Amino acid sequence: MTRRTEHDVVIVGGGPAGLSAALFLLHHEPRLRGRLVVLERERYPRDKYCAGGVGGRAEMALARIGVTIDVPHVPCAGISLVLPKATIEGRARHIGRVVRRVEFDHALAQLARARGVRIEEGVKVLGVEAGPDGARVLTDTGELTTRVIVGADGVGSAVRKSLGFGAGAWRAQVLEVDTEQTRHDGPRDLMHFDVGDHGFNGYEWDFPTLVGGRAMVCRGVYHLVLPGHDAGEVDIARRLEDRLARFDLRLSDCKKKRYAERGFATHEPCSRPRALLIGEAAGVDPITGEGIAQAILYGELLAPYLVARLRSDELSFGDWPRVLLDSWLGWDMDTRDWLCRRFFGPARGWFEDNFARTPEGLEIGVQYFGGLRVDRVKALKVAYSVTRSWLANTGPSPLEAAVPAPRGAQGAPTA
Repeated sequence: MTRRTEHDVVIVGGGPAGLSAALFLLHHEPRLRGRLVVLERERYPRDKYCAGGVGGRAEMALARIGVTIDVPHVPCAGISLVLPKATIEGRARHIGRVVRRVEFDHALAQLARARGVRIEEGVKVLGVEAGPDGARVLTDTGELTTRVIVGADGVGSAVRKSLGFGAGAWRAQVLEVDTEQTRHDGPRDLMHFDVGDHGFNGYEWDFPTLVGGRAMVCRGVYHLVLPGHDAGEVDIARRLEDRLARFDLRLSDCKKKRYAERGFATHEPCSRPRALLIGEAAGVDPITGEGIAQAILYGELLAPYLVARLRSDELSFGDWPRVLLDSWLGWDMDTRDWLCRRFFGPARGWFEDNFARTPEGLEIGVQYFGGLRVDRVKALKVAYSVTRSWLANTGPSPLEAAVPAPRGAQGAPTA
């Protein structure tokens, strides 16, 4: 006979992934109230370094269970993209907003508590163990027993480490600052991306934001560390310093926020018996580092799956990777993983030229980000243009996976 455990579900991590999972779980199975707990290492309101872009598709997912997060924000209607040979812009109606995570996560936690989610703050998870009769979560305040552990504890996931999954293939180094808005900035209803520099694998950004009610700009550098490469080979601080100089700003005047991110890779493990990973613990978009929307969608996908497994007591979770990949979320991240392996290679220029030649592609991306209906006519035009370009291509096939050779200190390919 299976020993009764203290909890049915322990969720490690109180960010958007963990809190959304808890909310969706209680929505699908109200009887989990009192048998589910979220463990958060810090205490709300706690800051989380993040550019803060939230796509409309994430807000729509929460709205399906009647959740709206009302926090200060900057509404966004599109994206501008700087390419080596052109600057393009994609607009739609409202596609999302830029928030401050210190406010967004706190409001989400308050709403989760109001709906019956038990959240334990200031609890550091030291490790997890799973056996045939249940699982244990070891913390600095004691031990919890549970039927299931959900690892939603981000890039430094203690659950991931305990399960022996490793760091993951796609890792990124990020540095961001908040500055005043300048005369060089573009419209405040756009999120601005710059991929014009081939000296590193990533992009620079400028997002409109609100800091204490003041209109400011979050600026940063996202550098994707390719598998087998040295994370320190690109000086992102120097790159950000150079970028700020173009806005008549100085890095030394700013609070520097440095952090890491983990991208989703299709063939990496994300479950063990009685334990599974969601959110950045499993991986988010490796190309852009977008993670808030994916975190919320992970929670939405997890809930009906986990409720069914709890009812049947089938907790091996061997099918979780397949359930994930068969979902719209999984398809999306699998596609981004596929693109990431090709974009950061010899065919990068081919991809960028297609974007510049067919700016409707960015408009489609903007519509998708916002959860809007994709314009099928524009999608067909993009498909036709890309197909013609591929057939005419005489260089390396952009459809062949090609992770570049290791780069030297200045980002140039080594001989």
